Amino acid sequence: MSDTFRITRSITVEAPPTAVLAQLTDFRQWVHWSPWEQVDPGMSREYSGAESGVGAKYAWSGNKKAGRGAMEITRVDEPREVEVRLDFEKPMKTTNTVTFELVPQGRSTRVIWTMVGKQTLFSRVGGALGFLDKLLGRDFEKGLAQLKAVSESR
Repeated sequence: MSDTFRITRSITVEAPPTAVLAQLTDFRQWVHWSPWEQVDPGMSREYSGAESGVGAKYAWSGNKKAGRGAMEITRVDEPREVEVRLDFEKPMKTTNTVTFELVPQGRSTRVIWTMVGKQTLFSRVGGALGFLDKLLGRDFEKGLAQLKAVSESR
């Protein structure tokens, strides 16, 4: 069994890569499409570092469902890829790498959302049962659908 897990989902957005990139590189825009932004209406958010792009930081703290953690944009290869370091503090302490790959397809963009992380006991059991991919995959699909809607409306 691998030391890492990997969750990947994709969608085609009827917008150029630059329109999608604008949603990904500014954490303040994530409230419009991230599937986890609505799980706690009272969630506290803190933005720091760069306004957008490499060095932009976002921390959150919420109810049991939202948990607590922080993200930082660590790499942007305009307009093709964004990499984010994702640190969870609660409900469990873990660090994952999230990438968004933007593949131009004529007037559209294929967006590929991937999360890779170190296997934990939870991810090993959840992965073996297909639970982890199903659970997170469903969230990725919801987020990608919302990202598509926001990107296409601009």
